[in-house]
Amino acid sequence: MKRLILMRHAKSDWSKAGSSDHDRTLNERGKMNATSLGIWLKERGLVPESVLCSTSTRTRQTLDLLAVEGAPDVRFEKELYLADANQILKILQSAKTETVLLVGHNPGIAAMAEQIVKTPPNPDGMHHYPTGATIVATFDVENWVDVTWGLGKVTNIVVPRDLPTPT
Repeated sequence: MKRLILMRHAKSDWSKAGSSDHDRTLNERGKMNATSLGIWLKERGLVPESVLCSTSTRTRQTLDLLAVEGAPDVRFEKELYLADANQILKILQSAKTETVLLVGHNPGIAAMAEQIVKTPPNPDGMHHYPTGATIVATFDVENWVDVTWGLGKVTNIVVPRDLPTPT
């Protein structure tokens, strides 16, 4: 059994003119949301053994603020930056551990969330996948290379606005 924690980065700061999209940081709300998501993961015992994360500043900051327990193997993948769902799936299929956290960007993460599971949690699809949105899906396979579209089962879903503010 494989488990995927698929997360869109937390809310980023659009106020800094002149910075590149890749270098955009999280805003204050994004920092609080990422911390809340980390608490949510911990409370549910969702501890990834490995992490696949885009190289952008906002995905790295999101990952840092999650404060993931243990010492997961972290791979920063340039190809995850603004990747489409097919690129994301290809990178996921290279994973080796049982539980993987993947942190990326829309629209690819939303498309991945919708296509990777048999029954999306939203009957209208996952087109609106807000910042920080996270699904947890399980796959009844031995190896990640066997994961394909429509194979997963959603076990959890959360958006930061539904979480308490961290204290």
